[in-house]
Amino acid sequence: MTIALEHACDLVVELSRPHEMGACASGTRRIIPIIGGSASGPRISGRILHVGADWQTVSVNGVAELDARYAIETAEGAVIEVISRGIRHASAEVAARIAAGENVPTSEYYMRTAIRLDSGHPDYTWVNSSLFLASGGKIGSTVRLSVYRVA
Repeated sequence: MTIALEHACDLVVELSRPHEMGACASGTRRIIPIIGGSASGPRISGRILHVGADWQTVSVNGVAELDARYAIETAEGAVIEVISRGIRHASAEVAARIAAGENVPTSEYYMRTAIRLDSGHPDYTWVNSSLFLASGGKIGSTVRLSVYRVA
């Protein structure tokens, strides 16, 4: 069996200031509100709605578990739910640069997510039966992801 990746879209996810929860049993926790953004690409284009958040847990070894839920509204009026779970890992020095808002090249750290999409709109029912993978990084107050459908 051959697995191929088909580019679906690029996301620019706009973030608000994190709500720091502090050190919890599972690691340092924060909730980062998602306040907008855009989706553009060959399969999905639209705007990211002002709903959702990324619930992050950073372990003692510096691996951030990402658990984001938000929605895209397309030009056709479809609302597509995004459930994105992944990890980001960087050295302590690179993580500090990212946290400070520096534009750190994504080649200096690892950030990947597995994404599930869901929509009731007839033009987008195909997303309900597909898996998606994304790579990207944090740039200032945004996360930028290139999203691929697993074909």
